[in-house]
Amino acid sequence: MTEPFDIAGFRQALGRFATGVTIVTTIADGEVHGMTANSFTAVSLAPPLVLVSVDNRARMHRMLGQTGRYGISILHADQHEVSTHFAGRPIDGLAVDFEFREGMPMIAGALAHLVCSIRNSIAAGDHTLHVGHVDEFHRQDGPPLVFFGSRYGTVHAHGATS
Repeated sequence: MTEPFDIAGFRQALGRFATGVTIVTTIADGEVHGMTANSFTAVSLAPPLVLVSVDNRARMHRMLGQTGRYGISILHADQHEVSTHFAGRPIDGLAVDFEFREGMPMIAGALAHLVCSIRNSIAAGDHTLHVGHVDEFHRQDGPPLVFFGSRYGTVHAHGATS
């Protein structure tokens, strides 16, 4: 008899992979919706494609099905409160500033903005992989927000700090 799969342990194992932190945004009926995601990756340079993985139970999953578009804001090291806020732990009094690019809300001050049109959505277990064509992007320099072992940190040219 095999033991049941240890989902909590698996989650901890995945937490050993350091990732950047993004906010996925969309707008529906004039209302901005956002969620924190570290399950984001580049797929292709030509054509320019990226992928974000969204839990099927998340409101964002339903929103993306309606809007067909999303924005990715790659967060700056000083934006950990914004990440926490959009990860389902709202911070009272936190003012989140948005910039609009191609009609898509983006987190002001982020290191990069990608405006995407969904090209394909792939069911994958309890998540859906939304492949987006990058229609427009903007970037600036600065240290990134990094997530590792359930903690925020950053990376500098000469190494990582927590």
